[in-house]
Amino acid sequence: MSGGTQGGGTPKGGRSAQLKHTGLRPGWTTGACATAAATAAYTALLDGDFPDPVTITLPRGQTPSFALAAEELTGEYAMAGIVKDAGDDPDVTHGALVRATVRRLPAGSGVVFRAGPGVGTVTRPGLPLPVGEPAVNPVPRELMRKHVALVAERYGGTGDVEITVSVDHGEEIARSTWNPRLGILGGLSILGTTGIVVPYSCSAWIDSIRRGVDVARAAGRRHVAGCTGSTSEKTVVTEYGLPEDALLDMGDFAGAVLKYVRRHPVDRLTVCGGFAKLSKLAAGHLDLHSARSQVDKGFLAELARRGGADEPLAVEVAAANTGLAALQLCLAAGVPLGDLVATAARDEALAVLRGAPVAVDVICIDRAGTVVGRSTIA
Repeated sequence: MSGGTQGGGTPKGGRSAQLKHTGLRPGWTTGACATAAATAAYTALLDGDFPDPVTITLPRGQTPSFALAAEELTGEYAMAGIVKDAGDDPDVTHGALVRATVRRLPAGSGVVFRAGPGVGTVTRPGLPLPVGEPAVNPVPRELMRKHVALVAERYGGTGDVEITVSVDHGEEIARSTWNPRLGILGGLSILGTTGIVVPYSCSAWIDSIRRGVDVARAAGRRHVAGCTGSTSEKTVVTEYGLPEDALLDMGDFAGAVLKYVRRHPVDRLTVCGGFAKLSKLAAGHLDLHSARSQVDKGFLAELARRGGADEPLAVEVAAANTGLAALQLCLAAGVPLGDLVATAARDEALAVLRGAPVAVDVICIDRAGTVVGRSTIA
């Protein structure tokens, strides 16, 4: 299967071409499902009827439609439910029923989020939400706010609502995730940055990475970037202006990129990804999936010591709840942990390349895409 063509029959590269090459079917995140459910529920609350299917607009402009699996309308609230379809990804939440219950609030209240049954609550620092908040991540929150505003404009509402998100059997499903260890208690997190679940079959995705390198080389690209996801892709485009066919969606498979580029060199490789994921590469892991490697806070503490951290700070870093929490501790103390991780990850990448004529640099970002660490080029 080819990765698609553009004018003149030239193979396409980039994230979308890689996904097409795998032949795997993408799915929808819990955040997209919650947004669709909230949109349907608020529409029913204002209009008296549930749209079925309900269509939403995702951050990248896609407009999927979702069939309703549950609905309830009373004088006080409306509830809609959508069954999550994760496509061909082995996602533990595939088939889960995601519900959104919407109630009116007084004018000026804005959109308030609540955790219903099966959705967790944040109990420890170091996550992108404050302690005590429902585990509905920032991008799904923003997506729901936008759709509430659109429904309010269309049907004459104020847009001031309480959205309670719940997932049937979510607390049980969450036991198969890292949530309890991260201090997210009571259920699942509502996740997603693009709204789309990109399916990862190891063999299919690694093959797509190889085709991505081939396409970039055939197009004469001298600088390519291996990215862990869509946010890191945006970062390298902003930083370096790289075209789509120079972008490799490596996901968790850093080793696959490095080993193939070792055999099929390009002049320069930038590796860009979340701080926590790249801290795993820095520690010597080539598979960055959470099921197969974990953030080593002891390793981060040792890096912090090298960067000038005193022993009390190093102990705090070693005991941090998440990699992000460790980074925040060091930022507050003026210790450049992000740069230290990026440099260690670059050195690990160079070790895998075994002297291949490829210059490497590494960029670490936070969840918002802000650069929190970078290495020099070596």
